[in-house]
Amino acid sequence: MKEIYAEVLTIGDELLYGQILDTNTKWVSQELDDIGIKVRRKISIGDKKQEILEALDECLKRSDIVLITGGLGPTKDDITKKTLAEYFDMELALDPSALEDVEDIFKRFGKALTEINRQQAFLPEGCKKIKNERGTAPGMWFEQGRKVVVSMPGVPFEMEAMMAKTILPKLKKHYTLPVIVHKVIKTIGIGESWLAEEISSWEDALPDHLGLAYLPGKGQVRLRLTGVGESREEVETEMDQQINEVLPKIKSYVYGFGDIQIEDAVGELLKSQSLTISTAESCTGGFLAHRLTSVPGSSEYYLGSVVSYHNDIKKETLGVEEKTLEAYGAVSEETASEMAVGIRKKFKTDIGISTTGIAGPDGGTEEKPVGTVWLAISFGKNVFTRKIQLPGTRILNIEYTAIHALNFLRQTLEKP
Repeated sequence: MKEIYAEVLTIGDELLYGQILDTNTKWVSQELDDIGIKVRRKISIGDKKQEILEALDECLKRSDIVLITGGLGPTKDDITKKTLAEYFDMELALDPSALEDVEDIFKRFGKALTEINRQQAFLPEGCKKIKNERGTAPGMWFEQGRKVVVSMPGVPFEMEAMMAKTILPKLKKHYTLPVIVHKVIKTIGIGESWLAEEISSWEDALPDHLGLAYLPGKGQVRLRLTGVGESREEVETEMDQQINEVLPKIKSYVYGFGDIQIEDAVGELLKSQSLTISTAESCTGGFLAHRLTSVPGSSEYYLGSVVSYHNDIKKETLGVEEKTLEAYGAVSEETASEMAVGIRKKFKTDIGISTTGIAGPDGGTEEKPVGTVWLAISFGKNVFTRKIQLPGTRILNIEYTAIHALNFLRQTLEKP
């Protein structure tokens, strides 16, 4: 089956100046993907006629569909409609149906129709009007052979309604579309290049209609497998088989699939083992507690936290020995261990986990540079510890510490 490609063209000087965040392309791309249309390219340009003409010409050479947002307002700087009329060699003419729509909107607001807004009812004579139920600027549908160009307002809530009600259904009728299926494997604790080496033979053997993408994030890498075909059931079955084949190679790094977050996976492990947990935090300042409690239903296993930022709190609240702090310092395996044991005793939980480190940008030494962090988990009769060295800014070091702590907890809970 032939794949159908689209490009999204956003128009407006305000996008290039950074005055408005472009959320339209993300939303449009997701909706097109859902119906089986692949977005090949996204382009943002200013309100310049020649740039619009050149960009549109290039888009149509590469792709089947061009979706345009922006530049349809009533003011002189909105030139998209006139430019499209010129591109398709069409005259602008009053569209009675469009005029009725504009008049109806003004009546609803109890205002008289102005001449400048009346101009919005003038459309290129050869296009198909797309009703805008949330604004005054109608959309426009152009056809050039089997290729389609659609122009929509740049206001997101106007554009989204127009897409959902009219444009997406029309595209599904206009083209015979394949299905596009994505499946995501969530990995943690391994870098992108090392992960690629682990699964290189499997990746090389993937059939042409299945593609793999590596999507690295903070301490994590998502593996996105994309399949294209005529039957969703057949594509999903084949993809599941491929995933089952690769999982044994990377099992220790995989914590879930789809949209699951590491804190969700940890929560499921705690619930399945009927365990409770509490946190003692120094360098993370409560961020680990925030991640754990961001999961709905976390009160089932999470009891509480102590942010023991000052050494006095470590001693008085968590029971860290004065001699431990004097001999080893706050950032040490020994202090982290006593913090984890102390918080577990204080809240009478099955597990206590602690973080202590130097987030930066100051406070580091030659022996303990900025980014030095110790983690500890008190569980059963044991205390497990781990040292990590982080290279980031203060905020990144805090975030990465929480991620490492969650993964450390996952690995501990998954041990036999």
